[in-house]
Amino acid sequence: MKPQIMCEIWRGSYLESAHSGIAVICDKNGEISHQWGDPNTLILPRSSAKMMQALPLIISGAEKEYLIGEDFLALACASHNAAEIHLSRVLSWLSHLGLNESDLRCGSQPSKDPHVKKEMREKGQSPCQIHNNCSGKHTGFLSVSRHLKAGPEYTDPDHPVQLMVMDVFQELTQNKVDGIVIDGCSAPNPAIPLYSLAKAMSWFATAHKRDDQLSKAALKLRNAMVNYPELVAGERRACTNLMRACEKKAILKTGAEGVFVAILPELEKGIALKINDGGTRASECAIASILIQLGVLNPNHPTALAYTNAPILNWRNKETGVMKASNSFVL
Repeated sequence: MKPQIMCEIWRGSYLESAHSGIAVICDKNGEISHQWGDPNTLILPRSSAKMMQALPLIISGAEKEYLIGEDFLALACASHNAAEIHLSRVLSWLSHLGLNESDLRCGSQPSKDPHVKKEMREKGQSPCQIHNNCSGKHTGFLSVSRHLKAGPEYTDPDHPVQLMVMDVFQELTQNKVDGIVIDGCSAPNPAIPLYSLAKAMSWFATAHKRDDQLSKAALKLRNAMVNYPELVAGERRACTNLMRACEKKAILKTGAEGVFVAILPELEKGIALKINDGGTRASECAIASILIQLGVLNPNHPTALAYTNAPILNWRNKETGVMKASNSFVL
């Protein structure tokens, strides 16, 4: 099965570029309802799987022990901009644990927030691990490690925290992890079929219909992300923008190298997609297109148009083309 062209870049009347990829929609039973390309293609979910990585924070008992609030749960699932709303919460959470920036293992990364970047530049400050887009996830890992009284190297694949994470992956996907790589933030990331990732998202989408401990934890994370979309990513970011714009409840999460997932509780569906060339602009266009076709996002909403029919402007602010969802990318 060939990959599907999902996003096209037109300059004038010429097709200048095209992004192809694979995508899967799973229904409430975890069965494939729609697919583009080979659903069994192995992918690295990268940050799109942060909700799965955050489940041990709740099921371990760490959330209860440390009285972790809903905003912190959203941060545990986030790839944030390192704006003040993110940084202040990560610092507060670490302080609550009796820990500090040096206990993180995610590495330093410049903030993506223009205000924070400007202020740091004026003060001659360098970025640290708090500014890493994964610092919320890692503070969640630290919470679990502290609760378990495990060692400080919580990103090691054989650390109790990561063993819990991999158990969650295998339970939700009902698929043996094919291999483990190290992500940009140093956390282990498993290779899984795209279908398995979509199946896990459909499991999240139906969590409210079950009463087991893991499903209750998934519902907490779902609600946290819906209630704090600005913490999941930040201003001018697709995850935040699209969650705010959707007319039906949608939990959205991007991942590096063109991965995007969606949890749709009202439709009881899960979505996972991967752009072959790793293009973020294409993954954002593709997920928005699917949301529109499923009736979750109004096609005429300014946010929808920004991702599926966006004008390309030159340096004189003249429209020279358009980035749009492919007409052949349909349900």
